[in-house]
Amino acid sequence: MAFPLLSLIVFLPAAGAGVLMCLRSDDAVRWTALVFTVLDLALAVAMLAAFDTTTHEMQFTETHPWVPAIGITYALGVDGISALFVFLTALLGWISVLASWVAIDRKVKEFMVSLLFMQALMLGVFCALDLFLFYVCWEAMLIPMYLIIGVWGGDGRVYAAFKFFLYTLAGSLLFLIGVIVLYFHGGETFDILALTAQDLPFRVQSWLFFAFLIAFAVKVPMVPVHTWLPDAHVQAPTAGSIILAGVLLKMGAYGFLRFSLPMLPEASVYFSPLMLALSALAIVYGGLLALAQDDLKKLVAYSSISHMGFVTMGIFALNLRGLEGGILQMFNHGVTTGALFLFVGLIYERTHSRSIADYGGLMKVAPVYTAFLALFTLSSMALPGTNSFVGELLVLSGGFAANLTVGAAAVLGALLSAAYLLGMYRKVALGPAIVAARYKIWDVNAREMAAIVPLAVFVLWVGLYPKPFLNVIDASVKHLLTQVHDKEGGQ
Repeated sequence: MAFPLLSLIVFLPAAGAGVLMCLRSDDAVRWTALVFTVLDLALAVAMLAAFDTTTHEMQFTETHPWVPAIGITYALGVDGISALFVFLTALLGWISVLASWVAIDRKVKEFMVSLLFMQALMLGVFCALDLFLFYVCWEAMLIPMYLIIGVWGGDGRVYAAFKFFLYTLAGSLLFLIGVIVLYFHGGETFDILALTAQDLPFRVQSWLFFAFLIAFAVKVPMVPVHTWLPDAHVQAPTAGSIILAGVLLKMGAYGFLRFSLPMLPEASVYFSPLMLALSALAIVYGGLLALAQDDLKKLVAYSSISHMGFVTMGIFALNLRGLEGGILQMFNHGVTTGALFLFVGLIYERTHSRSIADYGGLMKVAPVYTAFLALFTLSSMALPGTNSFVGELLVLSGGFAANLTVGAAAVLGALLSAAYLLGMYRKVALGPAIVAARYKIWDVNAREMAAIVPLAVFVLWVGLYPKPFLNVIDASVKHLLTQVHDKEGGQ
């Protein structure tokens, strides 16, 4: 019997949550949560180290009967696409624990339990090879995130939590209907690989495409179903915003990659112009909204909408450069935007203000903080030498190959990104020395540096030497494109 590596990765955070329930000291809770999340990251690193980049086949697979009467199995496995996001989820897990060390000072045990359970469910989404198991993890994630926003969020946390829950639940209900339709049209099986091999009629594909589109678009989020995101980010605690931006938004794009493209290839090709147009709209509209913000957290939240537009553009360009760029940009966005939300949280702990106007002259009192903030700001605007430049360049190349107008809109979005990010940094770090007169500011400490440095390493590593990351996804992306174009051509 093969070593159940993926089961360990998925269930270790849940086991950690179980241990936390038995602890009484807040300090013991924090250190135990950190230990379990670091161990989970170590297992994810081991998985990547043993990953065979030469094949598109699922690896580290596990299959056990669960509800055999209706074809439900406990099936796990990863390919080049999902392996990268298993690692990203584990990386941001322990960083979220560090980000909550001081910020969460009430109901610490309950918060860490929610955080670890959510990590286990997110890992389950990326590892699931059974559609029913995928849906259970996909839906159950709503509960811990709802609690994290609703219990530990800001003054408007209840409204933001309900809005997040209702939007995502509405999308998930349509996804459930699509799952049921797939089950009966795909030979009464929930096996994702078996369903991928089916050739569904175009009429069925079209219906399913829009059912999945709404569910995945809410998670991304795409315009016009994006309005829950700024409220959720603004009200969520720092760890909640890191997980939202770093992992949860990726699940919508992952759904397109795992379900829409391989299972509904003809519909994906037919509706790709619509998806490219919606992506271009998100890029420009999100950039304009970010440009108008004076709240630091809202600016980063709206920038996420714009940057995720690049991801969906790359996916639905349906060519190798666009698709690889879109997937790499999913990883990059998780690193960079997760870091920006971490930095917003760190300065909020010191000032209890998110107003950009309150932060003038930050470089003079917190030079290390502002130096790293500069790195992540430049990464977010895709400066050459940073991670986002590689992904964005591939997406733009694929986007222009698919549609010149859409590519031009993406360029406009990139210019808007430079405008609002440089404007923000100028006001916060280089403006008049306001912050020192208003607040007691100190620079980053060792615990905060432990969370910052790994993210900075990936910004530079992917930016300067992206080959290892592209190697992981290359075989799976080429196989996915073959599935799409061969099936679409054969209809």
